Amino acid sequence: MIAGASSVCVGAIVFSELFWAYLVAITLLTVTPGVDTLLVMRNTGRGGLKDGCVTSAGICSGLFIHATLSALGISLLLVETAWAFSALKWAGACYLVWLGIGSLRQAIRGEDQPRATESSVVRQAVSQRVSFREGLLSNVLNPKTALFYMALLPQFVDPTGNAFQQSLILAGVHFLLAMFWQCGLAWVVVSFRGLGASIRLKRALNALTGGFFVAMGAKLAAN
Repeated sequence: MIAGASSVCVGAIVFSELFWAYLVAITLLTVTPGVDTLLVMRNTGRGGLKDGCVTSAGICSGLFIHATLSALGISLLLVETAWAFSALKWAGACYLVWLGIGSLRQAIRGEDQPRATESSVVRQAVSQRVSFREGLLSNVLNPKTALFYMALLPQFVDPTGNAFQQSLILAGVHFLLAMFWQCGLAWVVVSFRGLGASIRLKRALNALTGGFFVAMGAKLAAN
């Protein structure tokens, strides 16, 4: 009975005019360069295609958290409660600055090519966990994403239906679209690495993303 109700809900969303308007809006949001884009590119330069895709999976998983908070009204509470929103803003700003400093340090000192040893396999596994965590925290601690899901997502939810279920479905559409786009960007970065410019590209990406993250963190803290 529940499965049947879910199918009806999915069908109603997909064939509604609101869904296509949401798809256009979310596509434009996804392809607009920002923190998530540069983080995926940086981590791809650091650890390859899998590292970039794992980072994207972490970023996109955060969308379900925002959708859940939006459906439960917690995002609205955060925005209307000054101290809670300030805490979220400062946490996001500090995290961006921390990411930026790490990237700048890597750009300055460079990185050696990984060796084909058992320890490098362990480091690669750890790196993928770190990449997922970096992506997830980057998205969850981004107050702009919280504002987007609080302000925009409810506009595409049918008030006569299950708001929570619809929010998760719309977040799932965003997840698939963003994963496709970001993994495509990771593939592009890997292709450039294959042209023999991996070290210079890696350091350039680290310098670019490091400066961007620090600047964005400072701007977020100042606003």
